Amino acid sequence: MKNYNTQKNQTTRGILSIACATALAVAFTVSLPQPAHAGHVTPPSVPPEIQVPAGNKAFLEGHGVGTQNYVCRPSGSGVKFVLFTPQATLFNDDGKQLTTHFFSPNPFEANTDPTVVGDDMIRVTWQHSRDSSTVWAQLDAPPAFVTQDAIPWLRLKVPPAGGVQEGPTGGDTLTKTTFIQRVNTSGGTAPSTGCNSLMDVGNQAFVPYTANYFFYKKAGESDADGGN
Repeated sequence: MKNYNTQKNQTTRGILSIACATALAVAFTVSLPQPAHAGHVTPPSVPPEIQVPAGNKAFLEGHGVGTQNYVCRPSGSGVKFVLFTPQATLFNDDGKQLTTHFFSPNPFEANTDPTVVGDDMIRVTWQHSRDSSTVWAQLDAPPAFVTQDAIPWLRLKVPPAGGVQEGPTGGDTLTKTTFIQRVNTSGGTAPSTGCNSLMDVGNQAFVPYTANYFFYKKAGESDADGGN
């Protein structure tokens, strides 16, 4: 009888251990981050002058946080702050990093700016944070000044000469981009002080800003990734 009870207790403990392990495994699996899926991107309401032409649809939205960076330069008979690069990170609604944002040479476009030393044209740039695909864009419409004391809303497009590049391992999230909008801006305007005389030439200002960015592609292209 003693051996029977011992075996019974050991069997019971074994069943309980398996049950506990199974429960823990299920709980751990549920707690793991679930794969992100492409969601529908609703285009923003914008002034007519920066609406994206028909035949394109929004496929990626990013919330930008960073700075607009200025340098004081001679201008006419005086001086003024000139933007030399934005420096920002774009996030999705869940706070996951999507892209970095800056100025860089577009390798598909010859430089035509006599004030810039280099073979390639400097363009505003976004690089995907996961697959390193990159898009360069140029201003495509007059800025829409919507909010006081904030940088303007914009529409930009990929230059006719080209401006998209796959990442080093073939990543292509941003290579489908045709247009980009910058909307819902806050901050980022050049300061009113620090660039008032020739003595100030060379001064730099890093001004915090936020903005939403919408990336468009040709209608009908696959939504398989969505950039998440």
